[in-house]
Amino acid sequence: MKRITILVLFALGLCSRLNAQQNLPLEERIVHLIELTRSKYALDKRTVVFEAYTDSLGRCVLETSSNVAAAYFREQYQTANINQPLFINTLPDAALQDTTFGVINVSVGNMRTFPKNAAEMASQALLGWPVDVLRKKEGYYLVRTIDGYISWLDEAAISLKTKPEIDDWNRKEKVIVVGDYGHVYSDLDKRSLRVSDIVMGNILVKEGEFKDFFKVIFPDGRRGYIDKAIALDYEDWRHGLNPSADAVLGIAKTMIGVPYLWGGTSIKGVDCSGFTKTAYLMNGFIIPRDASQQVLVGEPINILTNDKLDLSKALNNLKPGDLLFFAGGKHRSSNAKVTHVALYIGDGSFIHAAGKVRINSMVPGASNYDDFESRTVVAARRYLANREIEGIKKVK
Repeated sequence: MKRITILVLFALGLCSRLNAQQNLPLEERIVHLIELTRSKYALDKRTVVFEAYTDSLGRCVLETSSNVAAAYFREQYQTANINQPLFINTLPDAALQDTTFGVINVSVGNMRTFPKNAAEMASQALLGWPVDVLRKKEGYYLVRTIDGYISWLDEAAISLKTKPEIDDWNRKEKVIVVGDYGHVYSDLDKRSLRVSDIVMGNILVKEGEFKDFFKVIFPDGRRGYIDKAIALDYEDWRHGLNPSADAVLGIAKTMIGVPYLWGGTSIKGVDCSGFTKTAYLMNGFIIPRDASQQVLVGEPINILTNDKLDLSKALNNLKPGDLLFFAGGKHRSSNAKVTHVALYIGDGSFIHAAGKVRINSMVPGASNYDDFESRTVVAARRYLANREIEGIKKVK
């Protein structure tokens, strides 16, 4: 009897909420459903497209990259008996036809928050890495990178592919650039005309091999030669990976002095999370893009007492390669957003991109002590564990 009473009360409560919603003006009812769906399935606009508007035909239009969000919104829309026509465009957009895949075609593709040259740079994508193509607008493509990040890329920076073409690209033998920076040459001579610049992490198809060079093919079919001194056979590189703190920090230290660049994830310039992302990528791990995403994965490490950095705990519990997270607004709000990330080196030292890539210490009295960063530490995470960690993928 008690269970039946609870079910009846629940049903009455649900009907009450539905009636209350149906009494709202049409626009408010639609906004309510949009926010409800977003809160469940599209909280992070960096990884899920979820946009709604009324078009010139008077329809409520929802554009989303999430099938789950689309299905839920449609169900709620129908349940609410809204009489305004609904059109849902689930990405990738049908206008792309079969070209819903792509491969980055320049050494570093600058990804932007909006499809405009003057828009804020959100991230970067590296030559030879695949992306999902979601839609096109004004000479830009909305793409999703291997870490799930969604933003706009200039059409000149991407080579579109169909499913058979991307499968063919993925099957072919490749080389990966492991040196900081270099060039692809038009001939077996470093004095020959350059085809393109290349940076650490770039990938190209391997067409041939000579004593000092690899012959390579770009995603758009261009050909050239890479000095073997800065590149490795991709499978040799991948199988030779031995992810460890020393290896991650080894890559990190090669970037000392690289300038800070908002949205940067390459040797040309990095932001704080682009720096940690690169150090792990070159050791075979694909980690989340931004600091506020990186703090959500990995094993939590106890370094705080009463929400403040406990130096004794930190020195005892942290291991080299762990990630330290900071919130610049920590002293203004108890729920301050993570705004910065660093890699722990050991003995209280950490390496991070702040102005440039540099090493600082959390130990007062050290010559490179960073008071501000030490006061704004909010968390630490460990990615190097003897198990798979949700949210972190290995390169294939």
